Amino acid sequence: MADDRPRKPNAPKRPKSKGKGRGARVSGRQLAARVKTARGRKVSSTRWLKRQLNDPYVAEAQRLGFRSRAAFKLIELDDRFGFLKPGRRVVDLGAAPGGWTQVAVERVNADAGRSGKQGRVIGIDLLEMDAIAGADLLQGDFLDDGAVDRLLAALDGRADVVLSDMAAPATGHTATDHLRIMGLLECAVDFAAEVLAPDGAFVGKVLKGGTENELLAALKRDFSSVRHAKPPASRDSSAESYVVATGFRGARKARKPGN
Repeated sequence: MADDRPRKPNAPKRPKSKGKGRGARVSGRQLAARVKTARGRKVSSTRWLKRQLNDPYVAEAQRLGFRSRAAFKLIELDDRFGFLKPGRRVVDLGAAPGGWTQVAVERVNADAGRSGKQGRVIGIDLLEMDAIAGADLLQGDFLDDGAVDRLLAALDGRADVVLSDMAAPATGHTATDHLRIMGLLECAVDFAAEVLAPDGAFVGKVLKGGTENELLAALKRDFSSVRHAKPPASRDSSAESYVVATGFRGARKARKPGN
């Protein structure tokens, strides 16, 4: 006899993660959520909201307690290139809201969450940030006079890794946006050259087209390996990618704290 009782609809599938804990990678699909157009809401805002609701990285970041989906970009870059190791000292430039800082804390064991070498993480941003266990957060501009000395003092030594996920506010003009983000990257590279210890690493955001020839030449001069990568967590529609430079040669003269 046929069962005529109403059946419950299938539950939405949760994104699957590979690996364990907060270092897990995200895969799989969710059922698409529909977003109704609200009075007074711009079409662009509706598109952004729909994208957020249907992004498995956003849901996974919330589940794992990361402050942004960008945390997975750093996880995927480090899984590939292995620049974050227990015991290393890390500077996160433009750290707010703190997703990259959270990943760095766990991977270098800055919070002493496991046995082994304990690293150190310093995050700096123009915006004030809520505290992150295991990280020292500084409010200010890394380009200000005295910022290098301030960061080196907080690290109690030279940095092993400098991270930069900074991006200037978009204008919608491709050429202008490219110049702005490349200007930030150049400043971050100059900063890294002042604070990195020998064999250190630098990771920075670039836009489509990669690094400019002059900047790329400087990176190749100062680092033994320079590669470009677009992690899976970076949306296909985004023009961003990342430059990963490792094996710092200490080619430029770096200042000592207090000098």
